[in-house]
Amino acid sequence: DKFLNVGIAEQNMIGIAAGLAMEGDRVFATTYASFIAVRSLEHIRQHLSYLRCDVKIIGSSAGVVAAKSGVSHWATEDLAFIRALPGITVFSPADSLEAMKIVDYAAKTEGPMYIRLSGGLNCPIVYKDDYEFIPGKLKELKKGDDIAIIATGLMVNESLRAEKLLNESGISCSVINAHTVKPIDKEGLEDIFRKHKMIVTVEEHNIIGGIGSAVAEVKAALTNAPKQVFIGFQDTYTAAGSQEFVWEQAGLTGELIAKRITHEWSKINDR
Repeated sequence: DKFLNVGIAEQNMIGIAAGLAMEGDRVFATTYASFIAVRSLEHIRQHLSYLRCDVKIIGSSAGVVAAKSGVSHWATEDLAFIRALPGITVFSPADSLEAMKIVDYAAKTEGPMYIRLSGGLNCPIVYKDDYEFIPGKLKELKKGDDIAIIATGLMVNESLRAEKLLNESGISCSVINAHTVKPIDKEGLEDIFRKHKMIVTVEEHNIIGGIGSAVAEVKAALTNAPKQVFIGFQDTYTAAGSQEFVWEQAGLTGELIAKRITHEWSKINDR
């Protein structure tokens, strides 16, 4: 009696969710991220952003989880769309444990939110043990001296894989989980900028408008900030195929992330 199936009618779903919220219910509305954040964007803008209806939208299969279905089912622009809407908190968990913690927090907290789920049924586990989830705060998973890799969603695990490869070649990297995309942790970022010589942002999203842009917006207001490298979809689409195939085309596997970072790091050291 607490579940409504509105059919393949995503825009109408947001209207129904907003109406239930106005009647005092705490509502979670969910479907593919490509449909809830793209097809329903106008309705999210009017009902959730403008009217501040207490609806939590969950975009499943974000990024390119639905890889073989092609661009129609991918969501590589959703962070940019939702992040631009005033008053909506945006989360992007690294694994299923973090997703559970975010949903628990959302159920207890007023206000519209977008929770971006980029994992599939075999989502890699980043957190092997329980941990304290602090919304709005970056989470350091590895501590290094040279480079800070700031990643979100499934790219946190790929960045941890990249860190191991880089460490073997003598490059010391911190790995930071940006589970909260909006509001971004400005104080945490400023501390990261002070301690590292290069910043790398990694996302299963267009490099325009996502976590890379959010980090750059903070960095742009500072003086003597380190260089930033943007790893993600380079403002383009790729051919459809398996998720691994799409990641390889976009340079988003652990090995390719490490290779790109090594190349960019060498340019700094050659100066």
